[in-house]
Amino acid sequence: MRRAPWLTFKPGSFLPALLGFGLLLALGLVPTAAWAQPAGDRCLAVANAPSLVQKAQFRPVALQPSEIRLTFVGHATWLIESAGGIKIATDYNDYLRPAVTPDVATMNRAHTTHFSMAPDPGIAHVLRGWNPEGGPARHDLTVGDVRIRNVPTNIRDWAGGAVSYGNSIFIFEVAGMCVGHLGHLHHTLTPEQIGQIGQLDVVMVPIDGSYTMDTAGMVEVLKALRARLILPMHYFNTYTLDRFLDRVRGDFPVEMSDASVIVVSQATLPGNPKILVLPGN
Repeated sequence: MRRAPWLTFKPGSFLPALLGFGLLLALGLVPTAAWAQPAGDRCLAVANAPSLVQKAQFRPVALQPSEIRLTFVGHATWLIESAGGIKIATDYNDYLRPAVTPDVATMNRAHTTHFSMAPDPGIAHVLRGWNPEGGPARHDLTVGDVRIRNVPTNIRDWAGGAVSYGNSIFIFEVAGMCVGHLGHLHHTLTPEQIGQIGQLDVVMVPIDGSYTMDTAGMVEVLKALRARLILPMHYFNTYTLDRFLDRVRGDFPVEMSDASVIVVSQATLPGNPKILVLPGN
């Protein structure tokens, strides 16, 4: 199992200077269309549409039942919005938050930039990717038109030792798609974990190459998951991003977006795995 060297973490070094007025406007309209998703695991069957993901308009409109809106807030935090109006913030923390209060916040234990000591009391569901009482965290709940579940993974401690079940890969089943957030993944995945995750359509992946795991290991994970849309996150500067992209261009096509907000559906997903880089850090 490939592991990356442990480096000293510098909290707050990437504070949300990149969150500008345009992003706040883009998050200002809450979708109102309602849609109830049938029960069942939606990660096992994937369409193979040839067209590419479509960028959201500057002023977001109500989503169709087949669509979700993804906003890269920064670092490892994304805002996921469903047509039924459900808002989810991933790796919700005390430094970098979306401009709206989410209905659901997921967290991971690795650093304070991946969890909050004081989550907004208006959040109905706070899902920690670790179990404070020991053992793996277990989540499987449905909120509106979104099913949320997790697959626990291990992390390293500050001395480089193993911490069992300190991270969770969260899977969001919505609009006939499966969206996976790898959190602060520190190791490649076992066949059992890959089976528990299922077939993803979209995956948010940390690409720093050191704090989480080395680039070769992360490429191995991406090839195993076979998600059609790969969204990089958890990079600290253009050098880190370029290093990752230079390594993976032979494995995946790469597209750069000038918008931090995209709308995704089965019909607009790429037919084969593709990396889409949204502005962020």
